[in-house]
Amino acid sequence: MTTTLTPTQPAAADEPRAGRSAWTLVARREIVVKLTDRAFVIGTLVTLLIIAGVMGWQAWSAQRTTTYTVAATATDRAMADRLASDAHGIDEGLEVRVDGAADAAAARALVTSGDADAWLHRSGDGWVLTTDSEEKDALTRVTQQVVRQATLAQQADALGTSVAQLEAGSTVTPQLLSGDAEKAGLAQGVAFAFAFLFYIATLTFGITLANSVVEEKQSRIVEIIATSIPVRQLLVGKIVGNSVLAIAQMLLYAGVGLVGLSLTPYASLVPSVSGPVVWFLVFFVAGFAALAALWAVAGALASRVEEVQSTATPLTMLVLGVFFGSLFLDGTAKVVASYVPPFSAVLMPTRVLEGTASWWEAVLALVLLLAAAAFVMRVAERLYRRALLQTSGKLSMKQAWHAPE
Repeated sequence: MTTTLTPTQPAAADEPRAGRSAWTLVARREIVVKLTDRAFVIGTLVTLLIIAGVMGWQAWSAQRTTTYTVAATATDRAMADRLASDAHGIDEGLEVRVDGAADAAAARALVTSGDADAWLHRSGDGWVLTTDSEEKDALTRVTQQVVRQATLAQQADALGTSVAQLEAGSTVTPQLLSGDAEKAGLAQGVAFAFAFLFYIATLTFGITLANSVVEEKQSRIVEIIATSIPVRQLLVGKIVGNSVLAIAQMLLYAGVGLVGLSLTPYASLVPSVSGPVVWFLVFFVAGFAALAALWAVAGALASRVEEVQSTATPLTMLVLGVFFGSLFLDGTAKVVASYVPPFSAVLMPTRVLEGTASWWEAVLALVLLLAAAAFVMRVAERLYRRALLQTSGKLSMKQAWHAPE
């Protein structure tokens, strides 16, 4: 038999005033409780440090120059000197210094002892770059280009022509049918950041919200609260409070990320990235609010904290689906999903960044997301209101939907 607790309704004269202000009090309480939670504060700071650290490492890597010492005998010195002069022009992060060796044995000894990173020498019709125990990939790549250009120049002189004429018509330039190549490369990293932040924020705040609801229900504090304010206002306050905190977190992360990006080789793309970031924040608000309402329902359906994992399983699967879908969907499937809530909260801002979606497409996807959020919140409000004061055990959504108020 289901036990229903009916709260005492506030006086009619006080009801309008309570309806106007009750949710703000609940929202303020949710914010204060979270900001005084040591785990939440530490988690936020750690995430900010990770973002700053990744961006700092990118900036440091872009400015770092690696110097290699290449040994060469007198007969091969000309090619080694050309390598030293041309290397930095090919790879700005690489410099080459030449160390002369009396003969092949001396050059090999320099490499073995670690005084030289490699030995450049001719062998038959080609050149060999000898290293000790592992190949120097960056040095090998640059050496191959320098030797190729030098050899072509020699052969062109012998034929009475030029390198440009020999290479005429042989270049292949990559091109995208839509978007920009450099932005497309950056978009992969930013898309992962969008998906990861949405995933973490939704799960972190969602589980906390569900636990908060069931703890109030299990301790029967909600019975006292419900005698003072409408249950609907309690739900709105919880959604608003957690949404404000989540949005503030996203603004912090986005701000630190954009500042860090300005210090990397992608600094010129910061203006083009800023727009999609704003789109992501707007989509995040709508998507998170709808999911927050469902997390509150998951808490209301449970009667004990241990039951939240069960009632929240469908939501957890949905959030995981958004995360993995945003990473692995491609082509037509990605375009279609970018209009489908809540996948659109991540996929549409990503497509805007890639240059494969116009502003009107983003507006259309946002309208659909807002409409879905409004519908979900209306359904969630009924489920929450009817399940919150049911104390006889875990409820299904069907039971909550038909439960008396």
